[in-house]
Amino acid sequence: MTKDVIALTPKMPDIPTLLAGLYAGGPNLGVNTTADGAVVQLCAPDGRPLVSVEAPILVQVPGETARLLGHPGGDGPVWWTEARASTAVAEAGRLAGSFAGRLATVLGGTVWPPEAATTDVIPVTTDISAIPVPATSTPAVDVLTDSTAVVIQDRPLVSMTSWLSDALRTTTATDRALQIVTPPTARLTLPTRTALRGLPNRWVVQDPEHGYYDGLSGAVLHWKNGTFTPAHDDNVPTRIAEAFTATADSGDRQLILTLRTRHPADADLALGRALETTFRHLTGAPPAGWSTAEPVNLPWSTRELTDLARARAPRPTWLIAIGHPDRPALATIRVLRTPAGVEEDITLALGYGGDEPPPLDTVEELAAELDAEHGLVTLFTALRAARRDLTVPARFELPPVPVAFTLGHDQAERIGTARLERPAQGPTPVRLGSAFHYRLGDGSNAEAWTTFQHLTQHLKQQA
Repeated sequence: MTKDVIALTPKMPDIPTLLAGLYAGGPNLGVNTTADGAVVQLCAPDGRPLVSVEAPILVQVPGETARLLGHPGGDGPVWWTEARASTAVAEAGRLAGSFAGRLATVLGGTVWPPEAATTDVIPVTTDISAIPVPATSTPAVDVLTDSTAVVIQDRPLVSMTSWLSDALRTTTATDRALQIVTPPTARLTLPTRTALRGLPNRWVVQDPEHGYYDGLSGAVLHWKNGTFTPAHDDNVPTRIAEAFTATADSGDRQLILTLRTRHPADADLALGRALETTFRHLTGAPPAGWSTAEPVNLPWSTRELTDLARARAPRPTWLIAIGHPDRPALATIRVLRTPAGVEEDITLALGYGGDEPPPLDTVEELAAELDAEHGLVTLFTALRAARRDLTVPARFELPPVPVAFTLGHDQAERIGTARLERPAQGPTPVRLGSAFHYRLGDGSNAEAWTTFQHLTQHLKQQA
C-alpha cells in the first residue's frame, strides 16, 4: 500500500476542493497546519497527523511528471498536490488516496499511483492510543532517534522533493543522519543521490531475501543504537550484499561535467549563464526549467535564479536545473558567497543510449567559451557506464572515467605557465586562449585516473 499519493490536476485546488479532500476521513478527524501554513495535516482525534498535504505547486516544465512518476502528463502545466501518509496507522495510506482521488474527481485530474485513487470515506478504526506518539514533527520523517532521521519511501523513483529537502535541512541542523529506506526495486534521482553521498547519510535498501544493505556501496547493514550501520564481523572486512552486483553493460553512458565559476559580486551579476552555455553546447537548447527541489517546476530564467540567490546571500543556495525530455540532462548548482566573489559549483549529467555517441569533441570549444565569458575556475569532464535516464539503481555501477581537465585563466596565472606546460607525468596541455586544457582519454580506460592524479599532484605542488 502506498504512503505517498499525488493528485495531478489542470486547475489549482481551491479552498472548497481542499476541504472536500480533507473530509476523506469523515467528520471525526481534525485539521492542522504547519510550516507557516504550507502544510495541511489531517489528524486523528488525539491530534496525531495521519496525512500531511503540501501546498500545490504548478509544474510548468514539460516532461517532469513522466520523468518522476512515469506518468504521461503531457506538455501542459499541471498542478502537483502531494500527500504523505503516516506509516504508523494502517488507514493513513487509504486516507491519502481518498484525499487525492477527491481532488482529481472535482478538478478533472489524475492520481499517482492510479490504484490509490478512491473517493470513499475512510474511517479510522486503528486504536490510535495503542500506538506510541512519534518523536518527530517533520512530515517526511518516519523514525527519529538521537542520531538519525529515517524516511521510508516506496516510490519506484525517489526524488529530492521539498519533503526530503526539508528533512535534510532539519537533520543537518540537529547533527543527525538522514537515512532513506526503500525496497530493492527503487531508484534515486541524481539530486537525491548527491544529498545522500556523504556519511552518515545513507540509502538503506530493505531486501526481503538479503536483509538491509547500502544502496550506493552495497555494505550489509543492521540497525544498532538507533541507526543503520555496517554489520561488521570480528576481523572481517565489511560484507557486500549478494544483491549488490553489477549488471550487464547496456551500452548506455552518462557524460558528467563538474565545473566551478567565480564572478565579482556586483549588482549586474547574472547567475546561471555558465550552465546555460553548457546546455546549449551539449544539447542545442538552454535548460527547460529550474527549482529548489523536485519536481522541477519553473521555466528557466537566469534573472529569477539570480534574484533568489541574492535574497538568500550570504547563505548558500542549492538549485536543480533540467533539460528537455528528448535529451536527459540534469544539473545541480550551489551558489556560494566567498571572499573572492560569488562562486557557482555545477555538476551536469547527460544521458546517452548505446547508439548515441557522447559529444566529447565539443568539450574544448565549451571550455574556451566558459573561460572567456563566464569566469571558469576549473572544468572536469568524465564518462561513465550508467543509465541513460540518469537514475541510480541499488546495484554496483562503475565509477566515471576522466576525459579532460581544464584550468581557467585565473588559476593558470596563479600556478604559472612554466609549470602548467611541463607536467612531470601526464599530457601536454592545449592552450584555449588563456586557459589550459588537458586531454586525459576517451572515457574507456580507467588508467586515466592515474594520469589525472599525477597531474593534480603536480599542479597542487606549485599552488
